[in-house]
Amino acid sequence: MPAGCRCLLAGLIAWTLALSIAASAPARAADAAFAQFIASLWPEAQAAGVSRATFERETAGLEPDYKLPDLALPGRPSTGAGGQAEFVQVPAAYVKEATIARLAAEGQRLMQKYKAPLDRIEAMFGVPAPVVLAIWGRETDFGRYTSPHDALKVLATQAYAGRRKDQYRTEFILALKMLNDGDVSRKDFRASWAGATGLTQFLPSDYVKHGVDLDGTGHADIWHSVPDALASAAKQLADKGWQPGVRWAYEVLAPVNADCTMGVPEFKQPIGEWIRARYAPVRRLSATEVAQPASLLQPEGTYGPAFLTTANYFVIKQYNFSDLYVLFVGHLSDRMTDPSPFRTPWSASSQLKTKSVEAMQKHLARLGLYSDKIDGKAGMQTRAALGAYQKSAGLKVDCWPSEAVLNAMNAGR
Repeated sequence: MPAGCRCLLAGLIAWTLALSIAASAPARAADAAFAQFIASLWPEAQAAGVSRATFERETAGLEPDYKLPDLALPGRPSTGAGGQAEFVQVPAAYVKEATIARLAAEGQRLMQKYKAPLDRIEAMFGVPAPVVLAIWGRETDFGRYTSPHDALKVLATQAYAGRRKDQYRTEFILALKMLNDGDVSRKDFRASWAGATGLTQFLPSDYVKHGVDLDGTGHADIWHSVPDALASAAKQLADKGWQPGVRWAYEVLAPVNADCTMGVPEFKQPIGEWIRARYAPVRRLSATEVAQPASLLQPEGTYGPAFLTTANYFVIKQYNFSDLYVLFVGHLSDRMTDPSPFRTPWSASSQLKTKSVEAMQKHLARLGLYSDKIDGKAGMQTRAALGAYQKSAGLKVDCWPSEAVLNAMNAGR
């Protein structure tokens, strides 16, 4: 090779190497800062009862995962809730009939297989077998789904760079304590991107508060023991206010002139009052049920099924803060004993993108119609506020966030 070419090649190699070093410098600096952050947590871990040996072993070589959603990284737009299905899918896609039917059939089989522990669980916590089985089915497909992430890495990353740092700092310390106490091995400690782990998907704080050792092994094993996982789910519901003998919700046929702006948890009245207002239950109710207080839920606004939701609806919602999640779990639990689908089918609605819903919420907030979180999730409060806007603007009142309504808002600014 001529000398000039060799010099040129050497220069190119040196230039490429310099670029590589420069590009990796921020990453190394970030990782060094991450390592320093983890090391700074030792006093908190020690105070929680974590040994120095456990801390050193479990944090050695621990690196952040910046591909996780819900992070707040400089120069990178927030990824929100990672496109959670509960918040981006239309009801028909999330509460999919084929999936419900498959899981219900499996749930019936499991109800017999685990009859003895399920009977104990209901006696202890008042939560029926179909409900805890439905949570297991929704969360991990009855154990067929394995969480993809190392739990400690997820929790450490969220504590360091997440949008909810303080919450995850606590979760990370509790995870170290679980490893320290032998509740779970690092190999089995797999989690979702948000840090939920086990057959019934608990955060470490949930495990500490609600974990149940039903089979008497000395540890609440929500990763391998079905009785422990189901009992822990039942205890979590009971601790959050589950009322024994009360259904999660009742499907009703709404009147044509139904006011969808009433669909907020704060507006509740006895089911008998809803019936007098021509909200017709699709099944016969007892006198006790008719006297129960309930609020209106119309997940697709004036389209699709309507429900009267009880206190237990909102207890399940504390397990996962999504109306579609509760509908899935509640309906799946019903289908284990009754094969009937919802009487009213879902409509062929489309779902606005998160940013569009967020823009809609901001506009509603400016008008004084909405005071909840600006989060891009079209929940009960957003739908009711939207209906109030539609009333004031002389639009069709359907409480459903559509492109047409967003365009009307933009045109009216």
